[in-house]
Parts: sequence; structure tokens; C-alpha cells
Amino acid sequence: MIIVSTDGSCLRNPGGAIGWAWVNHEGPSASGGERSGTNQIAELRALLEALKAHPGSEPMIIESDSQYAIKCASEWLPGWKRKGWKTATGAPVKNLDLVRAIDRELTERAGPVRFRWVRGHVGNHFNELADTLAGQAAREIAAKPGPIEVPTVAPAERAPSKRVDDAELTLF
Repeated sequence: MIIVSTDGSCLRNPGGAIGWAWVNHEGPSASGGERSGTNQIAELRALLEALKAHPGSEPMIIESDSQYAIKCASEWLPGWKRKGWKTATGAPVKNLDLVRAIDRELTERAGPVRFRWVRGHVGNHFNELADTLAGQAAREIAAKPGPIEVPTVAPAERAPSKRVDDAELTLF
């Protein structure tokens, strides 16, 4: 079982530098940042990067202190997809490129993925480490000189529709 903690950081929400990080409980970690974004984008990016870094058939649990990111990936995504990427109110899904990229990773991953919410900033070692790495990445990106460029995720390719039954929300 792969267990990964993720976190995102935004220095000034919205529009400040963002950082994201994931920490595998058995070893490696990764982090990165962008010059401008929102906390929600940072949280989704962390989840996406964790999925991309852990392909394969081994079951995976992603822990996050972001209920938004967890619900996007497990609870809301299937309905948004069925409704043509519209919310229950008919509005366009926010952060659609990231949500589609997450959908693609979940669909293409052979092994099941579950999501578990953890309370942030209460001493959970791996959550705290992901938080530290995401904050460092955001500060490093903010310190770089030059114009602010807003990166985007390449739109998801149309993959055959596959229901993601393995995603779940575990609340403590």
C-alpha cells in the first residue's frame, strides 16, 4: 500500500506564489511552485503530482488536509464529467484543466486510489512535512526575479470513459 501526504501553499490568496508538495510515507517526496495561483490550485496540483509520481497497480491512499481537493477528485469529479464539466448549478467547473488531468491520472492508473482527509497543523508528521515543503517551494518561486507567468495544465486528452469506483473520502 502506497500512502502519500499532499499539501499546497499560497503566499497571497489569490494571485500570490504557490507551492505544492507530496510526501511518500516510505521514502521520496517532491515539491514545486508557480508564480501565481490560488490555494485551491496549489492543493489540486499537489494531488495531481502525487498521482503522476505513483503509477502502477499498487493500491494508494492520498492524505490531504484539503477537503476541497479530496472532494474534487473523489466525490464531485464523476458528476462534473457526466454533466459536461458543469457544477450542480450549471456553472463551469473551476480549475478545469487540473481537474481533467486528475481525472486522466485516476482513469489510467491500474491500482485503486482512496483519499483520506487529515486535520492540518495538529502534528501529523507527513502532513506537516508536506506543508513545510509546499511553503518553501512557494517562497523560492516568489523570490525569483522576472515577470509573473501563469502556467496552465495541458487539457486532458479524451480518454475512454471509465468510472472511478475506487476513489473515496475517508473522514476522521
